[in-house]
Amino acid sequence: MIIDRFEGDYAIIEIDEEFIKIPKKYLGNLKEGDALKIVKDEEESNRRGKKIENLMNELFK
Repeated sequence: MIIDRFEGDYAIIEIDEEFIKIPKKYLGNLKEGDALKIVKDEEESNRRGKKIENLMNELFK
């Protein structure tokens, strides 16, 4: 993924010749031409999974 350009409050990200918009506020000080990689946050995924499981357990008691 590459930051192609900025338009207003959005960054236009190119992914395999397709484009998506992401609010600039999530990209910190990145600039046009910077390459991005998405990685899974195992710790946060586990925390959210446990929270959802607890909520479901409470709901179906």
